[in-house]
Amino acid sequence: MESAFASASAIGDQRQKIEQYKLILSSVIASNDITQAKKFIDYMLSDDVPLVVSRQLLQTFAQELGRLEPETQKEIAHYTLNQIQPRVVSFEEQVLIIREKLAELYESEQQWSKAAQMLSGIDLDSAMRVIDDTFRLSKCVQIARLYLEDDDAVNAEAFINKASFLVSNSQHEVLNLQVQGMLC
Repeated sequence: MESAFASASAIGDQRQKIEQYKLILSSVIASNDITQAKKFIDYMLSDDVPLVVSRQLLQTFAQELGRLEPETQKEIAHYTLNQIQPRVVSFEEQVLIIREKLAELYESEQQWSKAAQMLSGIDLDSAMRVIDDTFRLSKCVQIARLYLEDDDAVNAEAFINKASFLVSNSQHEVLNLQVQGMLC
């Protein structure tokens, strides 16, 4: 794998370089190999790869996570989140996608609190990217609902309260009704 990285990084044209990295990524995803996936993540987050390239490739990686086996997907996603953490501000969009994929996976396994925790780790108050109130509101409602599935009223209440502040700006009838239902 190191030789594949070396040959890709030696390519002068940025577009061709990204295409070469995408080929490497495709083989990593197809292999379903945890070790290779971790090497790919480590390399993408290294100083050897320009930030603009690593963002794009980690975005693609995050979107492709669902093609991995569930247990492999969980391990790789958690590993990626841990590796990104020191530079999370640079990879907010990628973290969002990874957290949403993990939450979907946990929800499909009826691990409600784990799904809620994944989503609650999304920075909904980010100054680095524009997040509309409808998205914030939908995430708060979703997180509260997941906590309520596990009868965790304390954590659910925190997100219901956040949602209640966002309802006044929302034109989304379904979300507004869901919040009203949770407040009763």
